Amino acid sequence: MSVHLLEEMSSPALDALDRARTAVILTVSPLEEHGPHLPVGVDAITARYFAETLGKRLAGARPDWSVLLAPTLHIGSFTFHAAGTVSVRQRVVRDTLVDYGGSLARAGFRYILIANGHGGPGHLTALEEAAAIVSRRHRVTMASFTGHLAWQFLRGRYLEKIGAALGRPLADDERTAFAEDAHGGWWETSLMLLLRPDLVDDSYRTLPPARYSWLERVVPNYAVRNGGRGYVGHPALADPVFARATTEVLMAEAMAIVEGLLDGTRRASTHRSPFSKVPVFRTNFWPAAAGVAAGLGAVALGVGGWMMRRNRQVS
Repeated sequence: MSVHLLEEMSSPALDALDRARTAVILTVSPLEEHGPHLPVGVDAITARYFAETLGKRLAGARPDWSVLLAPTLHIGSFTFHAAGTVSVRQRVVRDTLVDYGGSLARAGFRYILIANGHGGPGHLTALEEAAAIVSRRHRVTMASFTGHLAWQFLRGRYLEKIGAALGRPLADDERTAFAEDAHGGWWETSLMLLLRPDLVDDSYRTLPPARYSWLERVVPNYAVRNGGRGYVGHPALADPVFARATTEVLMAEAMAIVEGLLDGTRRASTHRSPFSKVPVFRTNFWPAAAGVAAGLGAVALGVGGWMMRRNRQVS
């Protein structure tokens, strides 16, 4: 297998690729604040690393295949709003991926994978909806499974494997800190120390823990409200050794999923985040809800008018 940058190839070179043995990887993540110690490109940087590493591992596992890495799309929804954050409407995220995937599918590519580093529930849902739409319309395999991996990761499902990769089990206080981690905290700061230490401000070492209950986390923009500094978790615990261990576990899990998708032994629908099952996170929920409300209002006005006319006739 060989790994190619989509933007650097000519149309004839792309057309010469064996469509049945080519995997396209789309990297999609927003620019978003990540506290006072990390750059706004954290999600995109980590997603690109994920895409490149996945491509290299596929190259080693399938030498007769090709991988196309598409340019990173800096788009995303359900973000924390602060200087540097660029938030895109959820519908736009979904439709952009539908158009990208559709273009690739019409060109004959049958396997399209989405690499994403942002965990906003509506964002993950938009990516999964887009993948499902393209797969259904064009009879190809387009999959967004990073939401599934992130959910399993944050729930602690991989802690034993992470401990094995570290060569020691996580201590009780580390498990507690891990459960409180979500955004710009222990894991993402560790990952940036591994990938781009030049972009991590040394202030991370002295940042206090930022703890939020699940109830507090449902409030929009909660991490920057009431004096919040835009991170969630324990950035002071950051360690590139931890990042290397967690990344190894996540890549092994990702490879198992991707191999199954390419072989046809796994379905993309079984590797989605739980958010796509929650109506309020679906792309069409609020427009549909507004339509229902308007419809109910029209019905109410119609019934009210009919009753007024009826009462005048009776009187």
